[in-house]
Amino acid sequence: MEQELKLVEFQVLYKTWETNVVWLDHLLLGLLVWLEQKLIDNRIKTDLDTAIEQYDTLLPPPPTPPVYTETPSKTSTRLPEMRLTAPWYDDTDDGVEGG
Repeated sequence: MEQELKLVEFQVLYKTWETNVVWLDHLLLGLLVWLEQKLIDNRIKTDLDTAIEQYDTLLPPPPTPPVYTETPSKTSTRLPEMRLTAPWYDDTDDGVEGG
């Protein structure tokens, strides 16, 4: 497998630092390929984390469950009055006017 530099910045660095000593150039190329791969992996990880954070902020909050209440009944001593209410329902008014 031939080692190749993908980013232009690293290709320019290799051309600038090339010494025409085969083993030293090969060592330099290996080091630059390793550094380049670490840089690319870090950029990908950072971009993905940022995209996931942005996506999470776009999602609506999870729905809240309904509220279950149980109160003693006014008409029966044995059976309580049970009510299942949606969280967005406001029962403070109860439709009673003037009172």
